[in-house]
Amino acid sequence: MNLIILFCLLFTIILKYGDSAAFNTATGKENEMVLPEIVGNKFLYFGFGSNLLLKRIRIQNKTAVRKNIGKLKDYELDFYTNSTRWQGAPATIVPRLEKTVWGAVWEIDLNHMDDLDKQEGVDQGVYIPISVPIETPDGQTLICRAYRLTKLPPELRENEPIPFDRQPSSTYLKTIIKGAIESGLPEKYIEFLKHFKHNGNTVESIEKDLELSEIVI
Repeated sequence: MNLIILFCLLFTIILKYGDSAAFNTATGKENEMVLPEIVGNKFLYFGFGSNLLLKRIRIQNKTAVRKNIGKLKDYELDFYTNSTRWQGAPATIVPRLEKTVWGAVWEIDLNHMDDLDKQEGVDQGVYIPISVPIETPDGQTLICRAYRLTKLPPELRENEPIPFDRQPSSTYLKTIIKGAIESGLPEKYIEFLKHFKHNGNTVESIEKDLELSEIVI
């Protein structure tokens, strides 16, 4: 009788949790989903905005190492809402068929994932983390952690003016462009970045810290 009860309990647990119940050997926690971007005690992160730039990402993520570059297919780079720090709209990725977002693939210590989440405002509901397939120039497909804004920007009609809440600051856009150049993204994509409309705002302290004076937009 006891064996029957035990079997029923085990069967109920399996039905409830399925494959989502796992033991994460990297963190030592039971019943924690093992994310596909985790590799041993590291995780892969796809940076497409200000975190393209080494000096920027290292401010809060000291272990970040750029391992490669890659592209995310069927997504588009966009800007939306407002960042007080950057004085303009921050970057996001939006599902769009036949569009492509290029970025840097970073390897970061797993125990710093929470630091990256905090930088992206996950705890405040600003961004949400997603796992995305990134294609590298040498033909690999790497599953990486990326962040998109919780609130997706609406699709603009053809020839519709760019609203102010869709414009990054000059400083933010220059940071992205400098990071794209530093990462070695395709020249055509860098030119594409330079043509984004910005709001003209400059954050002098960030311009100085990230040495953006040589970037002209």
